[in-house]
Amino acid sequence: MEGLSPAIVILGPGALATARRLQAGLPGSLVHGLTGRVEGDVSYSAFGDHLRDLYRQQRPLVVLCAAGIVIRTLAPLLDDKTAEPPVLAVAEDGSAVVPLLGGLAGANRLARQLSTLLDVAPAITTSGELRFGTCLLDPPVGYALADVDVAKHRVADLLAGEPVRIEGEAPWLDEVPLARDPAARQRILVSPLASTDDHTLLIHPRAVLVAVRADASAATVSERLARAGYAPGAMAGLLARAEDMTDLRLAALADALSLPLRFVNNTTPEFAGQAVMRAQGEGVALYLHPAPLEIDRLGQRRGRLSVVGLGPGAADLLAPVVRRALDQAQDVLGYATYVKMAGPLRPDQLTHASDNREELQRARHAFELAASGRQVVMVSSGDPGVFAMAAAVLEVLEGADDPRWAAVELEILPGITAAMASAALAGAPLGHDFCLISLSDNLKPWSVIEQRLRQAAAADLAMAFYNPISKARPHQLDRALDVLRSCRPALTPVILGRDVGRPGGGLEYTSLGALRSEMVDSRTLVILGSSHTRRFPRADGGEWVYTPRWYDTELL
Repeated sequence: MEGLSPAIVILGPGALATARRLQAGLPGSLVHGLTGRVEGDVSYSAFGDHLRDLYRQQRPLVVLCAAGIVIRTLAPLLDDKTAEPPVLAVAEDGSAVVPLLGGLAGANRLARQLSTLLDVAPAITTSGELRFGTCLLDPPVGYALADVDVAKHRVADLLAGEPVRIEGEAPWLDEVPLARDPAARQRILVSPLASTDDHTLLIHPRAVLVAVRADASAATVSERLARAGYAPGAMAGLLARAEDMTDLRLAALADALSLPLRFVNNTTPEFAGQAVMRAQGEGVALYLHPAPLEIDRLGQRRGRLSVVGLGPGAADLLAPVVRRALDQAQDVLGYATYVKMAGPLRPDQLTHASDNREELQRARHAFELAASGRQVVMVSSGDPGVFAMAAAVLEVLEGADDPRWAAVELEILPGITAAMASAALAGAPLGHDFCLISLSDNLKPWSVIEQRLRQAAAADLAMAFYNPISKARPHQLDRALDVLRSCRPALTPVILGRDVGRPGGGLEYTSLGALRSEMVDSRTLVILGSSHTRRFPRADGGEWVYTPRWYDTELL
């Protein structure tokens, strides 16, 4: 979960202006607003559950409310300070920034960043940071603390005024007001080597590259590392051959070692620049670089294409797994209307909007982007596998002759369909067997549609119709109704769901006999009940429609 963007959580409209100020300075951050109180980028209905869920995801939290509320909410989850994400409480008016948790994960650094955005002083209470101006227990990117517990004791010694000597390259320590003495017993050591010296605050530069074959194991990597004398915290990442990109063993190895995985055309020493081989054998080679490494400069990550369903359009009906894919995306592709629905997006995220009839071209473009190592999301409304982009993506992949496309990590992430959203609003008209039929004859002949309508009617299935009408197909709904009226009673319940889940959307109730094509447009989902579908009044003046789970053949 490394690199997750912060969640800015607010409870009411009084915090919105401050939240937007912070968001402008936190790339990738989203404002999470309480449903019914304030409009954010992400809606939530239960503050405690939502905050705890974000905490479990290891997402940095900037919560605009009283610090006590945040503390009481997260208290049941607090058991390991080394696993805490940054958690900060910010006053609604922006007058105070208080880091609460996650000091080892950069909470104080984030507090200083927020304070700069709000032009206030951060309420930092960490004694080491107040004394030295930096947190020695939270080294910068590219470095890792060897042992938190040992380091805490060493920092306590330094706070007590003990002199210290610094060994190794540590540029960020140059301006830290430490009592330096080259003969001091206490030392700060910056080294990739493991050490057991009780008087040492050990910091590892992430300078060891690990080149692996697909059959390498975590145990072998650890054994090679130990034999060379290097600490696990000194590893910068794993490198493997590009031809092994689809081997799931490599992804599992990276997960087991909690390391980034990158791919190169070969794993010989020239890929590592100044790195020098230090150990090799059993599918593992170690290379030591003189300074911390940026793994992305040495290889390509496996590209990912996520084909996602945005649901009916409401933010609170968007699956969390889809929201995460959108947050991580570098590129977002889709029909222009759906790309807009996927927002808000960060300024650094690229959007590629296209016409709704360019599905195959869009899919090819997505694979080209993902094959270059980018994280790509293809958006559909509803569910991507229901008359949407998932089938087009798989069709293109099946016919592809580019091996790089096959190496892309492809995932299909579900969404709430228009049929499900409309049915839920009405009650349960699809509560028994049902079918979904598209009335579009763009990709199949009308004769097939008519045959399926007759067979579904004969089977007494409830039906949901997609693409019921358009400028190019103004008469097809009437033709479909002619078929259905020859098979179903005129009083058969009909539900029209237009833009359900979007502003101004809702339901209209009618019957098969009363339904007219002018009552429907291209954004309408039509649900036709079965012979068992029932309707009865709601207490608020509306009505419920449902199809019982039981089936009585005597009613036919």
